Amino acid sequence: MTTSPLTTGAPPAAPDVVTTAPQPAIRGRSRTGPSRLRALDGLRLLAALMVAAYHFGGRNGEISQAWGGSPAHQFPTAAPLFAYGCLGVQIFFVISGFVICLSGCGRTLRAFTASRVSRLYPAYWAAILLVTAVFALPWVAYKALPPSEVLTNLTMLQQPLGVDRVLGVCWTLWAEMRFYALFALCVVLPGATRGRVVLFCAGWTLAAALAQAAHEPFLDTVLMPEYAPFFIGGVGLYLLHRYGARDPVAWAIVLVSWLIGQHYAVAGLWHAPSATAFSYRSTAVIIAVVTLGFALVAAVALGKLQWANWRWLTVAGALTYPFYLVHEHLGWVVVRALHHGLGLPSYATLILTVGLMLLLAWVLHRFVERPLTPVLRRSIDPRR
Repeated sequence: MTTSPLTTGAPPAAPDVVTTAPQPAIRGRSRTGPSRLRALDGLRLLAALMVAAYHFGGRNGEISQAWGGSPAHQFPTAAPLFAYGCLGVQIFFVISGFVICLSGCGRTLRAFTASRVSRLYPAYWAAILLVTAVFALPWVAYKALPPSEVLTNLTMLQQPLGVDRVLGVCWTLWAEMRFYALFALCVVLPGATRGRVVLFCAGWTLAAALAQAAHEPFLDTVLMPEYAPFFIGGVGLYLLHRYGARDPVAWAIVLVSWLIGQHYAVAGLWHAPSATAFSYRSTAVIIAVVTLGFALVAAVALGKLQWANWRWLTVAGALTYPFYLVHEHLGWVVVRALHHGLGLPSYATLILTVGLMLLLAWVLHRFVERPLTPVLRRSIDPRR
């Protein structure tokens, strides 16, 4: 199994299998880590539940049709808080930066590609087909896309191709794919070293800022200025995990990423008070949520959450991705059935909907991901 100077002694792991192994010193600077970062699995599920709260009670749109009115009327107290749940995506990106650096370094390009494809696509394909089938039912109020657009969605490239999305959340997967491509080309392909990872973080930070200044759509698409600091911050946090809290370069990467990331979060989510807006998000709260996301991943990276080593967190981490894929659109159908069909109160409907989506996520993990992921990985990289 291939290793690199950055991860010598640590076997590659899939991104949702957040593991490390004791690692020998690299020029006297590396440190050992816990056998499993289960707390990171828990943070991933927390971020997914934040996004679900946003989709079910923190915005208008199709969910209003499911509730029979604005969620602000269903949850007059909680809706303004649910509106901050969209920041769970930024926390996802920080976690992704950490885990991709943890699991991607030490792999060949082929092995890295196999791990990414086999991790993302089985549950994604199942979610696309499931949502399309449910939306095609005559008693469901939401329309399925035409067959050609559904087939295009199976590639996960529908957004750059200008095709409507079957899954609303898949725009984040497009951002993830671009991060994987940049990391593969700049770090995995030439061979991972600490210096190369640091150069990747610094170069991407500068290039993203220049892309923002250039107002060039192609550069924006490739370099993702508004999301780059969260991925880069996660990579910097992995360096802290790998080399310890006395690494000033890693701290600089994290600090600069946090400063730029909070800027983009505020710029994208804050607006002046308006009677027509669903909710008003405070600048201070936006900054606080972004800061908390960075801080929690930092606590995991520095071993401060080793006490959160419960086995059920492993299951929570495994359910997060399929739950994230199916919860929004199928949640509309379930909310409508429970709230209008059975007349359940709003909060009972919300809790039951989340519970049913978690149950469906377990079914997808058990009967789709577990059997298909290793098959797809071996088909791409038979040497494993």
